[in-house]
Order: sequence, then structure tokens, then C-alpha cells
Amino acid sequence: MTSQPIHEPNCKILVVDDTLDNVNLLSKMLTDSGYKVRKALNGQMALMGVQASPPDLILLDINMPDINGYEVCEQLKSQEKTRDIPVIFLSALDDVLDKVKAFKVGGVDYITKPFQFEEVLARVENHLKIFRLQQELEEQNALLRLEREKSDRLLLNILPKAIAAQLKESSSAIAEQFDEASILFADIVGFTPLSAQMSASELVALLNQIFSQFDELATQHGLEKIKTIGDSYMVVGGVPIPQENHAEAIAQMALDMQEAIGQFQTQTGEPFQIRCGIATGPVVAGVIGTTKFIYDLWGDAVNIASRMESQGLPGQIQVTDETYQRLKSNYLFTERGTVSIRGKGEMVTYWLTGKAS
Repeated sequence: MTSQPIHEPNCKILVVDDTLDNVNLLSKMLTDSGYKVRKALNGQMALMGVQASPPDLILLDINMPDINGYEVCEQLKSQEKTRDIPVIFLSALDDVLDKVKAFKVGGVDYITKPFQFEEVLARVENHLKIFRLQQELEEQNALLRLEREKSDRLLLNILPKAIAAQLKESSSAIAEQFDEASILFADIVGFTPLSAQMSASELVALLNQIFSQFDELATQHGLEKIKTIGDSYMVVGGVPIPQENHAEAIAQMALDMQEAIGQFQTQTGEPFQIRCGIATGPVVAGVIGTTKFIYDLWGDAVNIASRMESQGLPGQIQVTDETYQRLKSNYLFTERGTVSIRGKGEMVTYWLTGKAS
């Protein structure tokens, strides 16, 4: 008497035994129960068949000529393609040590001949169920890994890598004091009136092209992009990982941005220009809030860098005296003179014009 398997009726089973009567008997009974059965009369045939088309389960005899069942199982478990296939040993050997060896080489079960088919069928169904559950679990884990990787990529698009790692460890606010950093603000000159003449898709596409080039430059110079606000771009050197040459990297970034923006033209064919402002000094950097958070900077140097940009001139890079003092040996400057900076009073500022030979 046979019963229907509790799992997919199309599961493939390989029966391996050098006794033809055993193979035929098991094959018929399993086929009648809805399984797809293949046969092998020795270990070598079994290995070749498994490589050609891996089954869902193997019923394996031990005492066979040339290569015995233990050796077949060991070979199967040594290969990634076949190592997860459940192997049930079905043998006349009834010694405890034989059974122990069967499990050591990777078998999942052991049935002693002469067998009762109801027992064979029950164990086959049980191990097929376990095998399917393991496969489903592996698939779910793979999907979870993909989702985690996707989330990590999204997080790294928002936050610096070091900060993202901290945030995954703790949901509390992250803040850190940096004694020295250089901040650059850049703004596209005349973009606001120009944007009124463009469709939304054209506007976004143009900003994406420009800022993507700026992003590449930030990566090239080892800087951290902080954010974009409208047509303004903010980047910092020396944060969140301290950087000895932060001022030099920011200066070179500004010069390269001026060159890059010249590749873009307005609808009338005129090249775009940007205003840049740079300041150097202590800052506080961190992440606050629990939703739509960003990594941001606070401090006097940040405010001054913003003023250097907003009170600068098109096509120019205005820097503070502190930044100038750090860069004057390797970069070219023109003194602008004393400028009234809102919130700071009179300040001496300079135009960064290039890198010294």
C-alpha cells in the first residue's frame, strides 16, 4: 500500500544499488507514489548522473563494487553543486559503527535492509520536506541580504561611511567636534531666473549633470559632500575623517569646479559661472533627528564660508585670511581687501586664482 507524498510529486530521486531487484522495487514504489525516479547500478554511474542532473534526494547503498556508498557520499559533499543534496543510506550493514560512518560522511539518515517501504517513504518525505524548507530559508536569507545591501547603499548615499556604521549601531544623535576643517560653498550664478524658463524635467536633468561632476571631483579629492540646496553645493575637507591637507583639497576642488562648470551653457549659449566661498576652522558635525536625517555641519567657520560665497563675485573663489595663510605657499591669490561680512564685521579676504607652479 502506498500513500501520496506530502511534498511536490515531481521531486526527483536517485536510487543507487548494485542489486537490480532492489533498484527496480524501490523505483516502482516511488514512481507509484508520484516521484520521478532515476536509477544507478554503481557509484560511478551515480556520480555521473548527479553531475548531469542533480536530484532532490539520493537513496544510496553502501556495498558496491569499485566505489562504495561512503566514497560516493564524500565526493558529493565535497562539491558545492551537490553538497546539499540529502543522502539516505539504505544498506544491509547493521553495525553501529557502519551507521556512525554514514552520518560522518554526510548522510542524513540510515535505513537497514530488508526495509519496509512505508518506512522508506516516510523518511524520504520527511527529508524532502526538510530539504525544501532549507532551500526556502536560503532563498529568504539571500533576499534579506539583497535588501540589506540595498539599504546600506541608500544609507551611504545619505551619510559618510563611518557615520552610517555608527548609526546602525546606535539610534542616538551623533555629534563630533573637529578642531580644523575647510568648508566650501558654491552657487550657480543666475540659475534662479534661468530655471523659470525651463521645464521641471530639464531643470532637474541639468542640475543632476552639474552636481554629478562635482560629486566625482569630491570623491577624487577625498572630500565629503554635505548637501545641495537648490543650485548650491556644500562640501567639506577633514570631516568626518581628519585630513591633514583639507584646505589644499578644498582649494583644488574649487578650482576644478570652476573649470567643470565652463562645460555647461545657458539656453543662449553663454557658459555658466559659479561663486565659491571657502573658510577654515573648527566645526561640529553630526546627525540629528530620527527621520529624513542628514549629516550636517555647524559652527562659525560654516557660517563664514557661506558668507564668502554669497558676498563673492561670479567666477571667483573668495577665501578667508585663515584659509589664505594655510595655502599661500602653494596657491596663487589676489587680495580683495576688507569686506563687511554680515554677522562678523570687517574681514580681509582673498581671491583664489590658481595653483603655484
